[in-house]
Amino acid sequence: MESIKVGIINVTGYIGIDLARLLHQHPGVSLVSVTGRSAAGEKLGKVFPHMAGVDLDITAELGNVDVAFSALPHAASAEAVARTLEQDIKVIDISADFRLNDIPTYEEWYKVTHPAPELLGEAIYGLPEINRSEIAKARLIANPGCYPTSAILALAPALSEGLIDPDIIVDSKSGLSGAGRALTMTTHFAETNESTSAYALGGHRHMPEIRQELQKLSEDQEVSITFVPHLVPMTRGMLSSCYAGLRKEISEEEVRALYRDFYRDEPFVQVLDNPPQTKHTLGSNLCLIYPAIHPHTRRLIVISCIDNLVKGGAGQAVQNMNLMLGLPETMGLEQKAIYP
Repeated sequence: MESIKVGIINVTGYIGIDLARLLHQHPGVSLVSVTGRSAAGEKLGKVFPHMAGVDLDITAELGNVDVAFSALPHAASAEAVARTLEQDIKVIDISADFRLNDIPTYEEWYKVTHPAPELLGEAIYGLPEINRSEIAKARLIANPGCYPTSAILALAPALSEGLIDPDIIVDSKSGLSGAGRALTMTTHFAETNESTSAYALGGHRHMPEIRQELQKLSEDQEVSITFVPHLVPMTRGMLSSCYAGLRKEISEEEVRALYRDFYRDEPFVQVLDNPPQTKHTLGSNLCLIYPAIHPHTRRLIVISCIDNLVKGGAGQAVQNMNLMLGLPETMGLEQKAIYP
């Protein structure tokens, strides 16, 4: 049987090149086309030496493929996605262009007019643990943001069961790769090494995405999110600490059992008996979750760890592709975390 051909629009960003790494060794597809205008005409292995031996040229335009991943920035990605869908190619969009259901909300947070609002109605939010059946039938997937992935997976069981109050705090720490490859003063080594900083306290673009998806899981409550992201001096990794008041009397053991039952059939979510560390997910597609109850305040605390470039980006995109193509969901994604 002829292999399924896949391509990456804008391979030169961190998630783009991590997609290339994962897709190159994927047994069910063939990576045949990668684009990147700034590096067009170069060999992929020359621009990224760790991909040496991969015989692919970086081109300006996408070649003949069955599935495309768009790793362009917002707005530019929507334009490319619209053109690609016209060619009867399934698309997984890594940008934020199709994550938010409401156009005014998107335009308020991303400060651009949406380039393809007519596609919002068919885009499926690509969190497999919540939307698996819809993803399998879709031709356009909005791959979730890294912060939303960690927060939504941490809180979905509690909200779905009506266990917590709707006023939720999400405190997240991310490695610097989450800011992308472009050098800025806030991501310069000398500014970030041996330093941790909070940012976007007035509102981060991922906040409305987190709220939108958690609201869908909360039938009788209006969800309110206080979201504070932080940069920490590491390359990869994300840890979210989520806090909410309990609505009912429940033991910590019962909470953990509830979480395990909710995720019992999920290959990439593990509920732990001890708090996870970002090192435990490095390079893997896992989300590690630890729910607990504070003994004095009786608040639910949920710790969630992912690799922001894998489950928070490229790995989740491949997981979505597997579902769209009817392949085993774990195919090409079963590598263990790198430790230490």
